[in-house]
Amino acid sequence: MDVIKKLFAQKLMDIKAIKLQPNEPFTWASGWKSPIYTDNRRTLGFADVRSFVKLELCHAIQKYFHEAEAVAGVATGAIAQGALVADELGLPYAYVRPKPKDHGMGNQVEGELKKGAKVIVVEDLISTGGSSLKAVEALRQYGVEVIGMVASFTYGFPIAEQAFKDAGVQLITLSDYAAVLEQAAETGYIKEEEIEILKEWRRDPAAWKA
Repeated sequence: MDVIKKLFAQKLMDIKAIKLQPNEPFTWASGWKSPIYTDNRRTLGFADVRSFVKLELCHAIQKYFHEAEAVAGVATGAIAQGALVADELGLPYAYVRPKPKDHGMGNQVEGELKKGAKVIVVEDLISTGGSSLKAVEALRQYGVEVIGMVASFTYGFPIAEQAFKDAGVQLITLSDYAAVLEQAAETGYIKEEEIEILKEWRRDPAAWKA
């Protein structure tokens, strides 16, 4: 498994950005019951982790999307991360709201991007992929070319993988659910008998019951 994926998974667990509670599941906004909760915003509060995320996202962009001419962050979770990445790369930056403002200029894309520019999108977390791909569509309507997306973490749901494929968007992430499970098991972060619970949830999260 990719060294960066495992390293970042450990960093997320160290700062409690990832919490695993198979026996006391969380309730997501969607109503799903989940044994895992991920809050990548916590990385902003730890200088070393914040710098790690910034630099590794930049490395991913330079490796897979070196032709990027601008950066766009997805509100609200990736606004700060996107700005850090754009600053490090010396590229123009904008962020994308979930929907246009209902006052003022009515903007959905905040910032300034040249029409036709090759834009890389920065996201913090991929679950079903719905909100992330809405941002992609907003950018396309704005008049730029989305060349891909980089994100801190993905659950790797098949529904999300298919959605990105259908939208024609290449997704690169620093870590994922499989890496978290592997690292959590190796370090004793969770008990061995809890691993199967976590794998079962991943197979069908919508129908899973604690």
